Amino acid sequence: MLTTLDQKVDPRHAALVVIDMQNDFCHPEGVTAQNGASVAPVQAVVPALQRTIAAAKAARALVVYVRTTHGPWTDSEARMEQRRGRRNPYSCVEGTWGAEWFAGMEPEPSDLVVTKHRYSAFINTNLDLILRSRGIRTVIATGTDTSVCVESTARDAFMLDYYVVFVEDCCGGADPAAHEASLRSIRRQFGTVCSAAEVLGAWQGVAAGMR
Repeated sequence: MLTTLDQKVDPRHAALVVIDMQNDFCHPEGVTAQNGASVAPVQAVVPALQRTIAAAKAARALVVYVRTTHGPWTDSEARMEQRRGRRNPYSCVEGTWGAEWFAGMEPEPSDLVVTKHRYSAFINTNLDLILRSRGIRTVIATGTDTSVCVESTARDAFMLDYYVVFVEDCCGGADPAAHEASLRSIRRQFGTVCSAAEVLGAWQGVAAGMR
């Protein structure tokens, strides 16, 4: 059993999952902003998220970039009905600028990328297979939107019997109240909520030992 944060984020069995850091969710000209929501809270987490990604790679933890794409073959009637009335109901359409990575959040060519079409990164993707094949026991959840895709992924990770570490200052969303509500929900039922500094502190000793 993994009881401490250091045990849970041990890079030998922890994966940093970076969710949906794409133009439509992060850029002031993206669909989220076009629909009247602020992307400032998402942009604010970029520096901490960049540091966390760099530290994960230094500690040789698995880093998984997750992106959303939508299109005529994947958009259901239920999804489009939920988005009815928005100025722009289409986000992260395959092949568009909005689906591209937000500046500074691009994976390197050798990085692992999982594409999803629903809120959770586990629904109809190969993420679970990848993690289990690598012996991963802990999912470290980061990205956007805190209360939608990040929380959905974290909940499913817990349901699939992974430990969940939710990095509060590496997650962002347009609604601060919803962000805080997600943190309370995760803390109460699904995992450990912590800061990027706490995760980096746990990894520093590991990286130092590899030099």
